[in-house]
Order: sequence, then C-alpha cells, then structure tokens
Amino acid sequence: MNEAKLSLSGVVKRFGENIVLDGVSMDVSAGEMVCLIGPSGSGKSTLLRCMNGLEPVNDGAILLDGFDIAEPGIDLAPVRRRIGIVFQSFNLFPHMNAMDNVLLAPRRVLGKTGGEGLAAAEALFERFGLRDHMMKFPDQLSGGQQQRVAVIRALAMKPEIMLFDEITSALDPELVGEVLDALRALRDEGMTMVLATHEMGFARELADRVCFLDGGRIVEAASPDVLFSEPKEDRTRAFLRSVLERRL
Repeated sequence: MNEAKLSLSGVVKRFGENIVLDGVSMDVSAGEMVCLIGPSGSGKSTLLRCMNGLEPVNDGAILLDGFDIAEPGIDLAPVRRRIGIVFQSFNLFPHMNAMDNVLLAPRRVLGKTGGEGLAAAEALFERFGLRDHMMKFPDQLSGGQQQRVAVIRALAMKPEIMLFDEITSALDPELVGEVLDALRALRDEGMTMVLATHEMGFARELADRVCFLDGGRIVEAASPDVLFSEPKEDRTRAFLRSVLERRL
C-alpha cells in the first residue's frame, strides 16, 4: 500500500465516563477501501465522526497527509471539504429538489454561483443513474435514490476521502444493491473510503482491509480473505458466527 493518507494513533473518545474509543490506531492508504465491522455500540460511527472532526477526540492524533487534524483549535472547514461523510439517514432538505440539494454546499462553501458546478453535478447524476431524477423532490424518490443523492451531494465537494456510516441500514433490502453498486463504482475510480457496514458480503468482496471493532477497540484487522476465512481472535470468530446464524 501507499503511504498513509489518513493515520490514527491512540485515538480516545469519551462521552462523560463512557469510553467509546479506547486507543484506536489505524492507517488508510490513498485509494484504499477499509470496512469497519462490529456489533452495535462498538464505536464504528463515532470513529468515522472523529475522522472528519464532527466529534473532537480526548486523546491521540489523526493525521491527514501528515497534518494533525485533531489538534484543538484548528479550522475544521478545510478538513471537512477534503473528507466527506454520508450517514444512514439521507438528511436531504425536503423543500429542495435533488439538484438544489447537491448544489447547496458548493455554492455556499466553495462560492460557486450560477452555472458554475452545474455541469459537474449533472455528470454525477448521470454517473449514478439519476439523470432523470435531478429535479425531483426527496419524497418523489425511493430510499435508494435518496441515498445516492446524498452520495452525490458529498462528492460535489470533490473530497479526497469519503466516509460512509451504515448507509444501507435504513433501506429496504431490495434497494440496498443500487447503493452498493454506487460504492463499487467509487472503488473502481480509486476513491479513498472508510465504511462502517453490516453488509458482510460487500466487505468481503470489495474491501482492501476489514477492521473488526468491539468495545471501542480494533480487535483484529486483516484482508477480507483472511479475516472472514481465518480470523485469529476468538471475539472475531464469535461475531462472524452470530452474523451468519442471524442470516440463516
């Protein structure tokens, strides 16, 4: 792998007396897809939110191209332009059509006005199979379409890294595939990505590396072939066994 694009070292996050992240260290190389798996409450979502500054850390460092973005008092606006994040809830503005939802941040944050950025946004809608839906409002779109619009909105800021937090969890099962196809396309284009996911098949198929979290720690990290076939840790084996049994 290349030199780390994003590097976490000893990251600790507390909410009151509750330690949510307990000394997490990991590297993400440019163009790499890393999937975070683990039970609910293991710290996956909090870890993603710390990666782009939505949650401040209590200890440790988060280096973006060697610069510590977890330092208190730094301007996080440039960081969030470089690290986009998409959540399981679509968070689209219901009174705005899909195109206006996508163009809002480029216009307000990047200062793009008029037709500037419009062609790029149209290209994104085309790329994700939504060109015919650009002028529809969120309630006129399926859940899978709304989630793809949320992905397009994040990509319109031209981030260097994308974070995805369980983005298929709120979808009906038949709509999951179209969102995962969008992630496959991003992977093929070399986007650096970190995903928290319950989609074990997707993680096994496309991730470069899978990290199993439990109790705010990375218990085990390996290539998907190794982690899913020959996990070293008892806790990893127990988790994967429970996931498999729930699906039978």
